[in-house]
Amino acid sequence: MGYIEGTNRNQIILFPDSIDEYIEAENPVRAIDAYIDSLELSDLGFTKSSPKDTGRPPYCPYELLKLYVYGYMNRVRSSRRLEAETKRNVEVMWLLSKLMPDHKTIARFRSENAVALKNVFRDFTKLCLKLGLYGKELAAIDGSKFKAVNSIDRNLSVTELNERVKRLTVRIDEYMGQLDETDATEEIVDNVKSAEDVKAIINRLSGRKKKYESYLEELAANGETQKSLTDSEARLMKDAKGFDVSYNVQMSVDSKHKLVAEFNVTNDGNDMKQLYDVAVATAEILEVPTITASADAGYNNPSEIAKCIEAGITPQVSGSEGTMCIPCSEHEAETIESYDNSKAVYIKERNIAICPMGNILFPKHYKSSGRAAVYYNYTACSNCKQRCTKVKYRQFAVRMKKSDFTKEHNIEGLYIKQIYIKPAPEITSRRKELAEHPFGTIKRAMDAGYALTKGLVR
Repeated sequence: MGYIEGTNRNQIILFPDSIDEYIEAENPVRAIDAYIDSLELSDLGFTKSSPKDTGRPPYCPYELLKLYVYGYMNRVRSSRRLEAETKRNVEVMWLLSKLMPDHKTIARFRSENAVALKNVFRDFTKLCLKLGLYGKELAAIDGSKFKAVNSIDRNLSVTELNERVKRLTVRIDEYMGQLDETDATEEIVDNVKSAEDVKAIINRLSGRKKKYESYLEELAANGETQKSLTDSEARLMKDAKGFDVSYNVQMSVDSKHKLVAEFNVTNDGNDMKQLYDVAVATAEILEVPTITASADAGYNNPSEIAKCIEAGITPQVSGSEGTMCIPCSEHEAETIESYDNSKAVYIKERNIAICPMGNILFPKHYKSSGRAAVYYNYTACSNCKQRCTKVKYRQFAVRMKKSDFTKEHNIEGLYIKQIYIKPAPEITSRRKELAEHPFGTIKRAMDAGYALTKGLVR
């Protein structure tokens, strides 16, 4: 018995009359074609949506958008690989009417239409809304780190920049001393560089020093603590595997069919300030006045939770059970710092402070050496789930004269907004199966856990 045999490569065969016969009626590529043809790309912000009367004709943005969406659905992200698909993939040939744009054209289309591509996502969400695919009741919010186009070696912190400036200063001084010694002897000794070589080295080191000093000035002006040289908006972040230069991608997922309702790319290292923006944007895109937003303990920020409640959002955040106190914005308050530079709010009229987690801190004693009154709450810090300090309890210092210090305080009145939160376990327990499902698909199944483009707008 022989093997299963193929067809002779040289045998003449008759192909179907049209390429359309190769694409089944249920093929998803037909849905891509029909949906994108229904869009008005000029309203979505795409460039070259109307061709010019003169010059070389460009590729139609409809065709390039079809190629981009097809690549996303079939795990083809690289512009070079998309170019290859146009020459060998029958589905792509059908979709683009056998157009074959080069990889530079594909990459340029993606970079020039970053905002417009997100508008397409929003438009598709509207379509899913009309089809009743969103429950519009519960949305799970989560964030995940995606590696940026920037290595750790090309990410510099303020501390590292200062150390490099110091090292360069020492080396420049050493070469300056060697140059003075060479000028004094006026002799070229074996294994010692000439004066011209030393001057060239000094100029090179001085240029590097000036560059690092300019980075420090830039960071100080922008209030930043690190500088990424390849992708200026990427930041060094901690993820499950350690530290890497990344972006923090926020996503909200509707509970009905686990469809993504909203996403946003940030460069914040944690999720403490993301809950309100993502929850409100989700309610807006789903066209509902209110929605329940579930999140993990990383979003347990009283200020964000309070803003959600004021906006009609029902926050269900793990670890947020208890009373949270937020200073009313209409009353006078000032920002103070702890001994490890974290921020709190001091309300002079009530002689109390409020920590970043919303706990009331009381005046305890006066430090005459630092001319500061110390405010803390040992019980609150002991029960706090955030553990935002390594010490047993966090101390905040209020600069004042000793004659002004008093232990009297008053927490009653309108200077404090008290909100009692009790998340429902049956809601918070569903967060993993909702929010982490798309991230797992994107990172594992689609191999898209890293960025191909630079910048927050993508």
